[in-house]
Amino acid sequence: MRNKNIIHPSADELIYEIRKIVEIGNKIEKTGLKIVWENIGDPIAKGEIVPRWMKEIVADAVLNNNTSFGYSPTRGLLAAREYIARERNLENGVQITSDDILFFNGLGDAISTIYSFLNKSARIIGPSPAYSTHSSAEAVHAGSQQLTYLLDPKNNWQPDINDLRQKLIKHPEITGILIVDPGNPTGAVYPLEVTRQIVALAEEFDLFIIADEIYANLCYGGASHKSLALMIGGVPAISMRGISKEFPWPGSRCGWIEFYNREKDPLFARYAKTIVDAKMLEVCATTLPQMVLPKIMSDARYRPHLAERNAAYWKKSQLAYSIFSEITGLTVNKTFGAFYMAAIFNQGALREGQSLKPANSLAGEIIKPLVDSPNLDKRFVYYLLASKGVCVVPLSSGFNSDLFGFRITLLEPDLDLFEKTMITIAEAVKEYLAS
Repeated sequence: MRNKNIIHPSADELIYEIRKIVEIGNKIEKTGLKIVWENIGDPIAKGEIVPRWMKEIVADAVLNNNTSFGYSPTRGLLAAREYIARERNLENGVQITSDDILFFNGLGDAISTIYSFLNKSARIIGPSPAYSTHSSAEAVHAGSQQLTYLLDPKNNWQPDINDLRQKLIKHPEITGILIVDPGNPTGAVYPLEVTRQIVALAEEFDLFIIADEIYANLCYGGASHKSLALMIGGVPAISMRGISKEFPWPGSRCGWIEFYNREKDPLFARYAKTIVDAKMLEVCATTLPQMVLPKIMSDARYRPHLAERNAAYWKKSQLAYSIFSEITGLTVNKTFGAFYMAAIFNQGALREGQSLKPANSLAGEIIKPLVDSPNLDKRFVYYLLASKGVCVVPLSSGFNSDLFGFRITLLEPDLDLFEKTMITIAEAVKEYLAS
């Protein structure tokens, strides 16, 4: 184009394997092989039913409140922000006001904004493996692959604090630490002491913290999430939350961020103002979900609704663990939060030449250019898709990890179908490793 390179220098970092694999799955499904979709965390797509009482609250807002069709204030509706601030302050941690809350069109929007308006020389170190929207957005912002600290699969996917410390010493350009708790793709929930250690490192190295807490109220098996607000002390921070997974209402595109301790650091305060100013250019986030948020979350039926969902996830976590933990060559942990489970192949389990026979020749042709990937787990994932019709996500390319493995979801509401799918994956792993 007229001697100009219009391609962004970090265009190759915009990878979202979770949805990219759908294109291949759709092509394979057209060959006659039915696909079981285990790739994306959408409870609605997997068949979870939003309770009628919740729908009635939404319907009432649509039918009887004409302002639900209009713009909301840039920061978000005051009633929603006041409700969130009040709930957070009841935790007896850092105290915030409605002005410390900013609504976005889902956390994807928030993530993009947070990294886009950070100085390019400032880096955010994030966990590995971790949700790819964070890693891609940070990499695009910096023009370089995201710096990461390790999550240890041999220690229930807890952060390797020593590895994090060494990375902070080695990379003085690091300005902030990303925490994803409960974890995606790991399903881990961090103990209080672990988060406190990360906060202590942030204080020691004069950093701020970003905490993705979208799954904060989706914990089970005796685990409970302790919010960053409870432990942050005087460290500047941003917490990220939303309703897409929790109500669940992913199509609402409703998320928000909470600023902590802005007044403690003038640079962080200016950065926070930049994020608010950037949101003003977009005008506002979607009005309707903000309008119903306080009424739904304060309803007496809301906590029992979450408890019922969490009990179902815990049952499926135990079932999947019992199936996968018996496989030689695979390491898996029970999950205690969110609705995912990550399994990794032990060192040496994957090698060149392993394969599964595709269900038909057309499916085999579709994956042929994909199974030459240097990422050995990606090869397995595409063989699994073409052979058994189960779509999972590789850890390496899907979650910015040096480990080879795959992520499943715990979302299938039909327990018999869930068990059948897990057994299908397990048998495929055994067959693949033996090939």
